[in-house]
Amino acid sequence: MRNRNDPVRLKRVVVTGLGALTPIGECVTDFWQSLVKGTSGAGPITKFDTTHFKTRFACELKRFDPLNHFDRKELSRMDPFTQYALVAADEAVRDSGLRFERKDIDLDRVGVIWASGVGGIITVQQEAGRLARTGKPRFSPYLGPKMLADIAAGFIAMRYEARGLNFATSSACAASAHALIDAFNYIRLGKAAVVISGGSEAAITELGVGAFSAMRALSRQNDTPETASRPFDRDRDGFVIGEGAGALILEELDHAKAREAHIYAEMIGAGMSADACHPTAPHPEGAGAYRAMKEALKDARRPPEDVDTINTHATSTPLGDLSEFKALDRLFGTALKHKNIFAPKSMFGHLLGAAGAVEAIVSVLSIEHGVVPPTINTQNLDAAMSSGFNITAQKRERDVGVAMNNNFGMGGHNAVILFQRYEV
Repeated sequence: MRNRNDPVRLKRVVVTGLGALTPIGECVTDFWQSLVKGTSGAGPITKFDTTHFKTRFACELKRFDPLNHFDRKELSRMDPFTQYALVAADEAVRDSGLRFERKDIDLDRVGVIWASGVGGIITVQQEAGRLARTGKPRFSPYLGPKMLADIAAGFIAMRYEARGLNFATSSACAASAHALIDAFNYIRLGKAAVVISGGSEAAITELGVGAFSAMRALSRQNDTPETASRPFDRDRDGFVIGEGAGALILEELDHAKAREAHIYAEMIGAGMSADACHPTAPHPEGAGAYRAMKEALKDARRPPEDVDTINTHATSTPLGDLSEFKALDRLFGTALKHKNIFAPKSMFGHLLGAAGAVEAIVSVLSIEHGVVPPTINTQNLDAAMSSGFNITAQKRERDVGVAMNNNFGMGGHNAVILFQRYEV
C-alpha cells in the first residue's frame, strides 16, 4: 500500500487523434492545408440580416450541412454547438484508431471533457424570440438540455459509451484550453486512460455578434473583412468572431503504445492563473499571462530557451495583444526575437470557447510537420512591440521541438499548454 506521503509518479500523456471543424477547413487535412497557405476565413455574415449591425462579417463555416451528419430527429435535440462537437469528436476518434465498438477498451476509463464559452446561444435566441413574438410561454421540451454548455460532453459520451469522468469547462476564450489541461492532469494522475477533449462554439447569431459589438470588441473593417484580423498590428481594431470545433484524443502513453497508436506529440506541461483585475480587459502589464506561461514551463521542467514556437492568443484587440506581448517580453527577454511566433486567429478568427482546442491542433501539427504557419494581415507591427518580435506572413519550415500554446479568457482566465515532439 502506497504511503500517502510518497510522491505521485505522473504518467506521460500523448496526443493520438485530431478533429477539426473550422472556417478554413471542415476536417483536419483541409484545415492544415488552408492554414499553411495563409487563407482567410472571414467574409460577410450569411446567417442573419446584418443591416443594422456595426460589424457585418465573421468567420463562418462555409459548407457545413448538419443533414450530412445527423437525421432530423437528432437535430431537434441539439444546438449547433453540440452538432459541431460531435462532428469534430468523430473525426478525432477515427483518426486515433480507437475502436470503441469492439469492447476491448475499458470504457470506464474513457472520459470526455468538453468546453464552450456560451453554449446553446442559438437555441436561447430562437426560443426567446418565439416568446417575444407570441407572448406565450410555449417552449421546446429540449430547450433546457440544448442550451446547457455541458450537454456536448454528455452527447459525446453517449456516442461512444464512454463511462469515465465527464464534465464541461467554461472560462470564455480559455475554456477548451482548460478542458485539455484537466484531461492532461486526470490522465497523468491515473484517473483515466483516454480522454476525448476539446471545445465547440456556435455564436454567430444576433445575440452573439450584438453582445461583442456593443463592447466594441469586434473589428468594424466591413469593407475588407479578409484583412480585419490583424494581430499585433498598429491598425488592429478588434477580433473577428468565428465558429466551429476542435477535438483532441489525449491518451496515457503506455495505453497508446500497447495498441500501436500514431503519436502526434506529447503534452508536457500546463499553467493557469487569474488576472484578478477587470471583468473584460486583460491585465495591462500581462501579469496573469506571464504567471501562466512561467507555471507551464515549471510544470514541464523546461527553461524558456527550450521553447521553439509560440502560438499566441493574439485576438487582434488593442489591449489584449499588447498585454500578451508584455508578458512574452518579460518571460523571454531579448531571446523573444529568436522565437517563432504566430497568430492563427488572423486566418480563422476567434472561436471563443473552441479557440484553445483548435489552436492546440495547430501547435501539434506544427510539431508533426515541422512547419510554423504564417500570420496574415500584420503589415505594420505596433511600435510598442517592434523591438522583440519575429512574426512573418510566410510559413516557415522549422524543427519544432517544444510549442507553447496561449489562451486567455474574458474575466481574467489564463491557460497555457506546452507540447513537445514525442521521444521514446
